[in-house]
Amino acid sequence: MERIAKLFKNGRNQAVRLPVEFEFDTDRVYIRQDKEGNVILSKRPAKPDNWDSVISLIKKARVPNNFLDAEERNQPPADRDPFAGIK
Repeated sequence: MERIAKLFKNGRNQAVRLPVEFEFDTDRVYIRQDKEGNVILSKRPAKPDNWDSVISLIKKARVPNNFLDAEERNQPPADRDPFAGIK
């Protein structure tokens, strides 16, 4: 469904007057802008649709230089029965 909505100024903010069929049953909504510049209102936060946000978080993470160093990665396999305790 697509309709044209009116824009207006409310102080220093721009607001949208939503048609009745697009009304939200809450007093707050999440707002985001996609890569094409479209503004999207939602009751729930957006789920990442690609790995960009994950990669961004990984780049920001502070990981010690010795995290999973050669000694930690090259451990012998554990000698155990994977079915122990199962009857």
